[in-house]
Amino acid sequence: MQDKQTAEHDNRTLSDTLPDWPRQHLRGNPLAGERYTSAEFFAREWEQMWTRVWLLLGRASEIPGPGDWQREDVGPESILMVRQSDGSIKAFYNVCQHRGNRLVTDPQGSVKRFVCKYHSWAFQPDGELVFAQDAEDFPEGNPCGKLRLEELRCEEFAGFIWVNMDPHCASLKSFLGPVWDDWSRYDLHTWKRYLARTTTLPCNWKVVLDNFNESYHVPTVHKPTGTPEERKRMHSGVDTNYKNTRFDMSDEGHNRMIMPGGYAGVSLNEDGTIGEPLNSIMHEWGINPADYVGRGHETRAALQQAKRAQGRQRGYTHYAKLADEQFTDAFHYTLFPNFAVSLWSDGFHFLRARPHPTDPEQCVFDNWWYASQPDGETAPVRTTAGIVERDAQVEHEVFAPGEQSMGRTIDQDIEIFPLQQAGFRSRGYKRAYLSGQESRIRRYHEVIDEYMEGARPASG
Repeated sequence: MQDKQTAEHDNRTLSDTLPDWPRQHLRGNPLAGERYTSAEFFAREWEQMWTRVWLLLGRASEIPGPGDWQREDVGPESILMVRQSDGSIKAFYNVCQHRGNRLVTDPQGSVKRFVCKYHSWAFQPDGELVFAQDAEDFPEGNPCGKLRLEELRCEEFAGFIWVNMDPHCASLKSFLGPVWDDWSRYDLHTWKRYLARTTTLPCNWKVVLDNFNESYHVPTVHKPTGTPEERKRMHSGVDTNYKNTRFDMSDEGHNRMIMPGGYAGVSLNEDGTIGEPLNSIMHEWGINPADYVGRGHETRAALQQAKRAQGRQRGYTHYAKLADEQFTDAFHYTLFPNFAVSLWSDGFHFLRARPHPTDPEQCVFDNWWYASQPDGETAPVRTTAGIVERDAQVEHEVFAPGEQSMGRTIDQDIEIFPLQQAGFRSRGYKRAYLSGQESRIRRYHEVIDEYMEGARPASG
């Protein structure tokens, strides 16, 4: 059993303004294949965990006016998020209280009343039932004034709408723990979406989250291809060596991985010049890459200093709240239970896996990208799927697996997932054998077990 503290690879210090996360002890629970394939485990997981955690669902800015609504599905449940007349947002189960019909099937819209297409029962945006056909013909009395839509706990943070099916849950801030303070630095509620792609994957949702809970696969799965110089490059000069990576785990079950970035030394062309995209990034901040040939180890600090000096005057007002590391490094979070994000100084890579309604060996996967909106900035936005014009209106693309690219890096991950899912079904697979840098996976599954054992969460 593994009972030692799990900070053995935590050999990087952070700025004083970025507090350390507490160290965690691991129990060493075996991770067998049935966790990903068993219908019985899938059902228990839903009842004991999914219905008791805060889930990131909608985007508040996309329902600006009273009566505007969004619908998001999680497993067998469909959730309505509705803007109220006082500006607040309420969340309801998307189900008529008469005989269970879904009230809406579109992803979003705007209403004065939600009218069920089965028998015309009508509900106000605040959930009140205001019309029932033949209301006098109910032995239990007129349902109006008695029934209303079933409401869920709902809060806003970072511009997103979060819901919890447990009416006795703790606050969202309590649930997020140190993530709340980390993310509050970026003014994420003002950021705009520039990529939105959703597909169904032939794997359990935890396969996706396991992948984003470690960087062990990066040198293999994401090894650059192409010309010799292209194979040497890493995005934005990120150093993915686990010995230089910081791994953190919170008491609440969320994880953080910080990889130093902005190094020209890992982004060089064969002639010694600095390659893309770091070359363009340096130019954007007034740094001449030619001045740093042979000095690749200095580009990280140069970028940090340039952003610190120029950020406010260029409209990047949130820069005043960022630590130096946040200007260059890859801050990757996995939020329990189903959300992963790489958070850059101006980019938010949104990766979410939702359980299939009935099949433990399928999941719904979202790959989105948000970017900051500094006043006066007109430069295009870099996303994982290419360059997008800053004023672009991005449509949400939903498609079948393999029908369309999710972006090169994500496509590389997706190629692995079904092969791993098939391996989990094999009687030849006994349990995971994890490295130290994969400790976040072990911790993640132990938190799932704690929910299923009834040890979490604390009531608020």
